[in-house]
This record gives sequence, C-alpha cells and structure tokens, in this order.
Amino acid sequence: MDSGCGVGVFYLCLVTTLTWGILECSSYTRPLMATKEGDIIIGGIFPIHESVNFTNSIDGRPSPRTCSRYNVARMLQALMLIEAVETINNSTLLGNLTLGYRILDSCSDVTTAVYVTQRFLDVNRTVCQDVWTAEDRTHRTSTDWQPVDVIIGGYHSEISIAVARQLSIHEIPQISYGSTTGLLSDKSRFPAFMRTVPEDRYQAHAIVDILVRYGWNWVGLVTTDGDYGRYIAQRFRERAKEKGVCIAFSTVLPDILDDRDLKTVVNETIANIERDDRIGVIVSFAKPYHMMYVMHALTPNATGRTWLASDNWATSAPGVLQNSPLTLEEIGTVIGVTLKSSISASFNRYLESLTADHANNNTILRQYLWWLQTKGQSTAQPGLGEELKKKVYPYAIFSVGMAVKAIASAVKDLCADRSYKGGKHFQPWMLKNALRNAAFQWEPNGHPYAFDERGDLNTGYDLILWRQNGQEVDMGDIVAKYSIESGNFTFMDGGDTLIANLNVTSRCSASCPPGTRKIIPKDKEVCCFECEDCTENKFTNATNMETCLECAEGHWSGTRSQECREIEEVFFGWEKPFAIVLVSFSALGIVLTLVVLVLFLARWNTPVVRSSVGPVSLLLLLSLLGSFSSTVLFVGRPTDAQCQARQVLFGLSFTLCISCVLAKSLKIVLAFRINPSQSLAKLFQPYLIIAACVSVQVVICAVWLTQSAPRPRRWDNQNGKVILLCQEGSIKADGTENFLYFGLMLGYIGALSLLGFAIAFQNRILPDCYNEARFITFGLLIYLICWVVFGPIYAHAEAGEDQPAVEMMVILFSAYGLLGTLFLPKCYVMLFRREANTKEAFLRVIREHNFRASLDQAAPEISLTSHSSELSLSMHSSSSQACLVGPAGETEARNGGPSSVMQLVHVAPPPPNTPVISETRCDVVVVKNRKKKDLIRCNTVH
Repeated sequence: MDSGCGVGVFYLCLVTTLTWGILECSSYTRPLMATKEGDIIIGGIFPIHESVNFTNSIDGRPSPRTCSRYNVARMLQALMLIEAVETINNSTLLGNLTLGYRILDSCSDVTTAVYVTQRFLDVNRTVCQDVWTAEDRTHRTSTDWQPVDVIIGGYHSEISIAVARQLSIHEIPQISYGSTTGLLSDKSRFPAFMRTVPEDRYQAHAIVDILVRYGWNWVGLVTTDGDYGRYIAQRFRERAKEKGVCIAFSTVLPDILDDRDLKTVVNETIANIERDDRIGVIVSFAKPYHMMYVMHALTPNATGRTWLASDNWATSAPGVLQNSPLTLEEIGTVIGVTLKSSISASFNRYLESLTADHANNNTILRQYLWWLQTKGQSTAQPGLGEELKKKVYPYAIFSVGMAVKAIASAVKDLCADRSYKGGKHFQPWMLKNALRNAAFQWEPNGHPYAFDERGDLNTGYDLILWRQNGQEVDMGDIVAKYSIESGNFTFMDGGDTLIANLNVTSRCSASCPPGTRKIIPKDKEVCCFECEDCTENKFTNATNMETCLECAEGHWSGTRSQECREIEEVFFGWEKPFAIVLVSFSALGIVLTLVVLVLFLARWNTPVVRSSVGPVSLLLLLSLLGSFSSTVLFVGRPTDAQCQARQVLFGLSFTLCISCVLAKSLKIVLAFRINPSQSLAKLFQPYLIIAACVSVQVVICAVWLTQSAPRPRRWDNQNGKVILLCQEGSIKADGTENFLYFGLMLGYIGALSLLGFAIAFQNRILPDCYNEARFITFGLLIYLICWVVFGPIYAHAEAGEDQPAVEMMVILFSAYGLLGTLFLPKCYVMLFRREANTKEAFLRVIREHNFRASLDQAAPEISLTSHSSELSLSMHSSSSQACLVGPAGETEARNGGPSSVMQLVHVAPPPPNTPVISETRCDVVVVKNRKKKDLIRCNTVH
C-alpha cells in the first residue's frame, strides 16, 4: 500500500479501477480477489455478487459483463475461509507447512465462474497484477505463481457442475460448501468433486416429511430451470408421490437473466396461487433473485400463504424481500430448510477485531469498507463486527469450516512422511485420494466426519422460521434439526407447536377421520378423495385409510367405528334391579297364595269357603302357585330346559286357573239361573270340564315342544352386544319369528277367559254373599286387558335384554288380578268380618236379595209359592242352591184388599240328613216409592 496516498482515497481509487476496468484479454470486469501465499494453495470461488449485467453488442464484439448486487453475507463466507486458514496455520496441525488461498468472485454466474476457474488453471497466462502489492507487481512473473492444489466452491450447483468439469481434467479436488444437486454424486462424470453438504435427494425427503407431518398434501411447486432446479424438483415429485402428497401446480422460471418470458412465468405462478384457495403451501426451489420477482408480484389474493424454501434461498431474506412493497407478515410465512449450521467463537472474535488492515490483498473486503465510507460510516467503528455477525449464515460457518478442516486433515495424512518444502509438491490426484480417506472433526473430541463413497458429507439440515425484526428479517430461528440417518426431525423447544399453531391448511380434500375410508375417484388426484363410513363389523383406526379392517372373531363394531369391541353377551339376569323387583313380586305372590291356601283349609267348613266351591278354589290356588313360579324361569341365562319349561308351566298352570274360574262361573249359573230339574244342570260335572280344558292345552304344548320347541337364540344389536333370548317359535325365511304355537297357547287361554268373562258378566247381580261372578268379571277383565296389550307388543317388538320382563310383568298382573279379585275379599271376610261368615248372615242376605229382585219386576203381584214358607239351603256337594221361581198365585194388596202372599218353595229338596236352617214368615207390606208406584216389601221374621 502506497504511504503517500490516504487510506480512504486509496480505497476509492482501487475499487473504482476494479469495478469498471476491463481486462485487456476479455470482456469481464476485473473480479474481486483475496490472496495469501502458502505451501498448499486453496482456491476459493464465492458468489460475492448475486448477478451479472450483460448486454449483447450490435456489432458482435464482446460486451462487458458487470457484476452487480454485492452480497455482504457471501463476503462473510469468504472471510470464513480466510479465518479458518489462519486458525490452521496458527495451530500445530500441519507442522511447518502453511495453507494459502486465492479467493475469486463468481458473481453467481456460470460463465463468470468458468472464467475465474480458468485463471486458477492457466498458469501460462499473466495473472492480473493489479490486485497485488507493488512488490508483487515488480518482482513476480507468470511462472512464479504457484498453482492451486484444491478448490473450495462454488455455492450454486450450476456453477459447481461447470467448474467440476474443468477441474476433473486435471484431477484437482473440489469441495463445495453449498452445491447439493445429486448430479454431482456421479463419480464417473465428476471424479474429483466432494462437498460438505448432503445432496438434494435428502433435502427433498426432508421437505416432503414436513408436508406429511402437518397434513399439507395439496401444494404448489416453483423451481428455477437448470441442473439444480430440475434435479431436486424431480426428486421432490418422486418422494411426494410415495408419501401421498400432490402437486397442484408446477412452474419453472427461466434461468436466463434477460429472458422476456420471466415476467410471464412469474405472473402465471401468481395466477395459479390465486386460482385455488385450497393451496396453502408453496414449495420453492428457485434462486433468490427469482423469488424476489415472485414476492414483488404477489397480489392480495396470493398473499397469506406458507412458503417452504429450499436451501437455495432460505437464507436470502435481504435479497428476496429487497424493495418489496409487502412486509413479511403480509406475504405470509416462510419456513426454510438450510444446511447444518453451527457457531464459531473464533470467527466471531475475528469479526470483532476486523479493521482496514485485513483488507490487504483482499479486494472483496476492501469494496465493503469503501461502501461503508460512501455512507459516511467509519471502517474502524467498534460496532462493525457486531453488525457483520448479524449477517452471517450459520450453515456457512459449518460447511466452509469443515471444508478447510478436511483439507488440513488430508494434507496432514499425505505429508506425514514427506517434506514438501523447497519446491517439491504432490500431484493433485494424490490430495484427492487423501481427502476421500480423511477423517476430521468440527470440534476437538467431537463427532468424526468423513466423505462417503460418493464424496458427500451427510450432515443433515436445519429448519428455520423467518421472523420480522424491526426493519430486518431474522433467519436465525432454528425450530428443528433433520437427521439424514434416522430420517426424523428433532424439534427445538416449542418448535413443533409453533408450526402447528400457524393453522395452515393445504389440502385438496378434508382428511377422512377414523371410522371412515378414503375413496379416490379414477379421474382425480390421490389427494382429492371422498370419505365413506365403514359398515358394521369393520373399522379404521387412523385417518385417510383406504380399506376398512375386519373385526376379529368374537368382536363387533357399529357403523363408522374406530375400533372393535369384544362382543358382550347380555340377558335378563339376576343382577339386574328390575329383575330383582319382579322376582320379589313373584315371591310375594307365592307367599300370598300359600297364605290364602292355608286360610281356606283352616276355614274349610265356613259358608264363605263352602259357597266358593272349596275344592275348585283349592285347585285354582295351586294353579296360581304355578303361574307365580313360572315367572322365575324368565330370569337368568336362557337354556333349552328353561325356555321350554317356563312357557309350558305358565301355559298349563294358567289354563288350569282359567278352567277353574270357568267352572265356578258355570256353577253360579246353575245355582241361580237354571232349574236343577233340567237335564243340563244334571250333566254339569266341574272336574270333567276342568280336565277337558286343560287337556286341550296339553296337546297344544306337546305339539309345540315336538315341532318347534323354544330354544335359546343370540340376537345381535348395534351396541356390540349379543342378546340371549328364548326363541318362542321357528324362524321364517325372511328372518322373522313364527309365533304359531305360542299364539295358539295364549289364544286358547284367551278364548277360555272370554267365555268365563261372558258367563260371569251375565250373573254379576246376585246376593252379595254369592257375588263371585262380579269378582270373576273383574279378574278376567284384568287378564284380558293385559294380554291384549301384550300380544301385539311382544310380536312386533325388537329383541331386547328386557323383553322377558314384559311377559313376566303380564303374568304377574294376571295372577295378582285373579288372586286379588277372587280370594282377597273372602279372606277379608274370614279374618275381619267373622259375623258375616255364618249361615244366618247368608240366609238374611239371600232374603234381602229376593225382595230386591221382586221389587224390580214390572208386574205388581209377585208370588214365591207355598203358604207356609220354609227356606232350605242345601249344602249338598258343597254348593248352595237357592233358586227363585216364577209366581204361583196372585192376590191384591191395596187398602184392605186381598193380600199378596210371598211363598218360598223348596226347589231342591235337601237330603234326609240336611238340617233345616230356619223358618221364615213373610209379611207383605205395601209402600209407595218416589215415583208413586206400589212396591211390595217382605218383612222377614226368623
């Protein structure tokens, strides 16, 4: 540096010369460069500028290519190489050997990169002396320049591919810190290429895994035309298809900077986003300057989306959002996938100590310092290092630093037994082989790294989230790390929740929840589907399953089920509260029946018992015991014996009960309505009638048990239960139950009940002490109502575990009805009205009934026969027969006229040994009623 020129003036003059001066041998702007001599020279290719301005000349002469858009972050990457080399030289790793470097600016342009690479290779040409010191320009010639031994760079895959083709000719090893395309893994075409980053196939896997994790299966795809864009887009499509992720649209942005179609394709991309509001996520593998055009063209209907950025532009927020009319919040959310990052305390100290002296032989840094001066900022300001640390790409610290460490480790292994001082040097292919076998670490005693057989270093990825920080965008928020070996994300504290809370939806169709299956129409994408409920005994336990799974044997599921449940067998068991209640009523009925039975036996010779046809009443009580007992068989697990016994026991016992009631009704008719002298009365045999009625039911039950006996049956319902019930009949072809014999049994009992009801109803107006017909009417009426209601309900009701309780209740109601109407009044008289349970009381009731019946006659004269009345109650055959007969004589009974005489006649002469209860004289009394009619009342005297 000339001492006679001020530092600021020198910087200004030098940068102006470097920027606008044209080399004599080409049309390229003199590139920025940083150099340092050493025993091993490392070449560096860094995209310090992001683009090249080029205009084709009219006359065909070479037009100048001017680098534009200086990138401070890329400049810092070049400083990372410088700092790493100095760190190695200051250590004892290489002994007396030192590393040197020559770093050139590729301007993010393939043609420019090829040009600067040629300068590394073409040692016979004059190397630009303008960038060296005055001493270098005076003493050095082209033959003095030591060729590079290894090259670090470039960053973009297209540049690395072009450079690798040049270097492969000379077998000069190349280590990229950012090129990720899988094409460079082909060692047949790029034998000398290596990289400290994984290839794009893994990045495509990581991005698809993010989409799958958050259910984003309907996405847009944007990429830049070129080797990198085509390769990673193809890998992404393949992986997305495997994982069920669909691409709603795909656009390829042309890579030619002055392509007039670029704006058209950008507008097409925006239109695709606007057209489908189901697209909430766009995956982009485009270059930063392409994304800048896209972000500038966003319309209100295209904002608010989530952008998944590849490593190509995930750390280029300043360039992408440069001069954008929209803020990051308006654009949406940017989630970036970057290469593995790290921090370096030594590089931070280097930036903090950075001064103008570091710009010696470094026009890359010198231009940045000049740019600061043009803004009026001092290059010696204390905060310069802090400002630069904010612009550092964390991934570059790791990838650039690992490249230098790999070279140092390979040189150490290669030079362990040799001395390369004094002009001796190894061949490039020897260093390439040493690099392939080298093992190196980022930190002392840290995880060892090595290149694989394809020259790749599979270090993994970081997932970052862009955040607005004042006027700048913070890209250092790492929310997760991706491991290539395991293929899984490890989220930082709250990282997973942070992304999930973005509430991003990007699906063609809503997910099919568990319990449904996914149906994909033939004419639609796999992501556009319909959901169908799983049928019974099938289930799905995850979202978007395409097939409903069958339930295992012994398990069951309903419609739209998420799991199968073990089938539960249910029946009307003893543990159910309602069963306990009904059984309690059954036991109470049995006890009451036994009490009545004992009471009847204890009062056997009393008029109440004898007038109730005692033996028939005992038989009736026994039948009620059978009816009450049959209800107990309706509780518990159904078995063959139980199903058959309960219906047969009920049928026969209740038939016996109704037969006894029918016999009692017929007995009353004979006693009060029919002349005992008639042949019909003589043929009446109650026990034969009872036996005949029961015999018919025995035949019905026997045929029933023979043809289609009741059997236990399993009834499936919709609650995962199997109901165990007794099948009362055979099953028809349509699956319904045939109740023929069950209906015959109940119908026969019903027919007997109707007959008994009709007879009893006709004889309900009898002496109170003989008024069983009234109670029989009530008892049979209760029975008929219960079974009329029960029949249709039972026949049409669906099977249920409480179905036996219905029949059980009907039987109890019927039995209690007969027990209560036929026996409880008599028990009440025997226990609490003993004065009414005497022969005298019975005779008095009969006489009163006779006179009431006489008063109801239309004729004014009533004769009861015989001048000398004598009423005889015959108890023969335990049956009272006191009959009223028609008039035998007529008299007048008006105002002293002839008197009407009421005569009581013995209709049925008692047997010789039958005692005469009493003699009664009847005095006729004529009275006037309210309707002024003459009524006759008989005052009886015992």
